[in-house]
Parts: sequence; structure tokens; C-alpha cells
Amino acid sequence: MEHRHNQPVTASEEDLPPIPAKRYFTIGEVSELCGVKPHVLRYWEQEFTQLKPVKRRGNRRFYQHHEVLLVRRIRELLYSQCFTISGARNRLEEELLQAAEGTPGKTLSIRQIRDELNAILRLLGKPPDSATLAPPAAVPPPSSPSPAAFSAPVTPELFPVAEEGAIED
Repeated sequence: MEHRHNQPVTASEEDLPPIPAKRYFTIGEVSELCGVKPHVLRYWEQEFTQLKPVKRRGNRRFYQHHEVLLVRRIRELLYSQCFTISGARNRLEEELLQAAEGTPGKTLSIRQIRDELNAILRLLGKPPDSATLAPPAAVPPPSSPSPAAFSAPVTPELFPVAEEGAIED
């Protein structure tokens, strides 16, 4: 593991403000949310290929929620765990590979997802909709269909016959 030494101690993850529920964040907002100066964020964009904010009018950067989380993770690796830039880059790539492989223990069951969605609905003051978030009803196994179920009368309205001499595709 590659570490740096003699790095000044910075605010811990617990000291950072909560991330507001917004779609985009300016570089100034990300700087405040992550405790990192804007010029450092611009430098990290060059060093960490995963960090790609959207650029709009006049090359202004707009970060999405997942990128704010990524900046916090990079900050943790560099400042708290004393990784070098190269070491942090390697660790992030390892974490990405593990996530892509579906590392056991990080997946949620349908029941867990449903329970979390119901909890969110309760926080929003809305009762869970029993039709959409209730456990699925037990479905009886299908019985063997009779041969008559597969036969249907073929009528000319359903399958019109092409006129003689007409070209079919």
C-alpha cells in the first residue's frame, strides 16, 4: 500500500456537511461539501479518470451526487489513509472491479429493497402503496394446458391473403 507522510490533518468524514438532494453541484459547492479547494478538485480530475464532471457554459463544471461521493472517497484515501495519488487510483480501480464482479455481501434482496422503499415513503409522510410495494402473492404453478388452448380458428380478417400478382415483402 502506497502512503504519504507529513500530510496535515484535515477534517474527518464525520465533520463534513450532509450532501443536499440536488442533481448538480458547482465546483464551489463540492469544495465546501468535501473540504477540498477548487484547484485541488481540478487537479484530481486529471489524475482520476472516474471523476468527470459535466462541463457547460464557459467550461463551468457541474458535479453529480455520485461524483461528490467519489471526491469524498478520494479525499479519505489521500488525507485520512495517507495513500499517494497512484495508490489511491489503484485502490479505486480495485473497488470498481469488486463492485462490477458483484462482491458478496454488497447486494440487496428484493425484500430489503422493498423495506427500504417503504421506509422512505413513511419518511415522506406517504403510506406505502400495498399494490406496488407489498410482497408478491404466491403464484400457483401453471397447470398443463389442454391442446384446445393452443388452437384458435384462423379467420381471413386476422390473416388476409394477398391478391394474386401482388408483391409481398
